[in-house]
Amino acid sequence: MEAKAIAKHVRISPRKVQLAADLVRGKSVMEAVAILKYMPNKGAAVLGKVVKSALANAENNFDLDRDNLYVAEAYANQGPTLKRFRPRAQGRAFQIRKRTSHVGVVLKERE
Repeated sequence: MEAKAIAKHVRISPRKVQLAADLVRGKSVMEAVAILKYMPNKGAAVLGKVVKSALANAENNFDLDRDNLYVAEAYANQGPTLKRFRPRAQGRAFQIRKRTSHVGVVLKERE
């Protein structure tokens, strides 16, 4: 059995979330929540919310035991990029890319 949660169009660069995702992949759910809670990164806060949502899905929708769950997959894919422009010298314009992410977590039960 597996439970998952996805947060789409999150206004943070995927690279920042991937750093936190690499730390929790393969760990038990309670250990992952503890790690993400005390990381100072914004990406860790976003990923922590998604892990908690997947945990709630596992308990409420699939009746899985939280002690046997682990983070099977944690990913941050690139979402649509917001394109903005800043004025520069001599009448030029400079493009700023505000990146978004699709953050997902899959929890599975240990055998």
